[in-house]
Amino acid sequence: MTQNINPLQQPVHSGFNAASTAQEIIKGIDLTGKTVIITGGYAGIGLETTKVLVSAGATVIIPARDIEKAGKNLTGISNIELETMDLMDPDSIDAFSERFLASGRKLDLLINNAGIMWVPLRRDDRGIESQLATNYLGQFHLTAKLWPALKKAGNARVLSVSSYGHQMAPFDFEDPNFINREYQTLAGYGQSKTACNLFSVALDERGKKFNIRAYSLHPGSVYGTDLGREEPIDLYIQMGTHDKDGKIKPEVEAKLKTIPQGAATTVWCATSPALQNIGGVYCENCDIAEIDLGQIEHRYDEPATIRGVQPYSIDRANAERLWKLSEEMLGFTFDAE
Repeated sequence: MTQNINPLQQPVHSGFNAASTAQEIIKGIDLTGKTVIITGGYAGIGLETTKVLVSAGATVIIPARDIEKAGKNLTGISNIELETMDLMDPDSIDAFSERFLASGRKLDLLINNAGIMWVPLRRDDRGIESQLATNYLGQFHLTAKLWPALKKAGNARVLSVSSYGHQMAPFDFEDPNFINREYQTLAGYGQSKTACNLFSVALDERGKKFNIRAYSLHPGSVYGTDLGREEPIDLYIQMGTHDKDGKIKPEVEAKLKTIPQGAATTVWCATSPALQNIGGVYCENCDIAEIDLGQIEHRYDEPATIRGVQPYSIDRANAERLWKLSEEMLGFTFDAE
């Protein structure tokens, strides 16, 4: 292992596993009085995370681009607040953050959960590729603006919901927005998730003196979310998960995680006492992930093999380089003091 990787990046044998559900993780944990912000907390594993944290007593604030859809999905759930925000619109992020800071509340838990996947080439008004803008830079921006409220909590955690997809591409520091290279949607997705991992490494280094710890995580291969809704079916067929008619193979579906299982690692990173003195790590299956040095054989039709973290995505030098580049791309300094 290189000296640039956190020595704590190794399993702690949590007692949970890939089959554990978010409700099993939260058992016995009291979040009364805790304030949580979850991006994308109204669909898929984000919605399950919202329900579970509310069940433990937390107040959950959900900034959403699609207020109508969010409102329908959240009907009947208590202790939630729905807010407007678009991660591809920096003014929207600023406005949401300013409203929250003006409330004077502390922020105990920020879960950067929202994301898009495998979309055609799109850019925001700044020319930033959409997966990078949504999955990473918007989250960096939001975390920076909410930093005073995280410090106020005295014992906060920041989670970036990443993906095994980080293995598809390192971060391209020379051309992150595909200006001079051909756009490949998997490369865009992969580098955005590598960025999430690197962000947690650099953020934890800055935050631990304020008792703010940061984590990135892979939810697992989850069935029933709409994350890949724009993905060409040919990609699924190539990976061996779907048949020639575009239907998921029953033997593959049976091995995928349910949404309650998919939310489990998020809830574990958010609440586990085992992480009290650990941060800056990438987690999966309700534990800290094993570093992938080539010893793990990956097969998309065997979801249990879709695991491990690439060294380039948790390298401290890469993390610091990305932090500086992110500030340049966003046009402001993330003052983590």
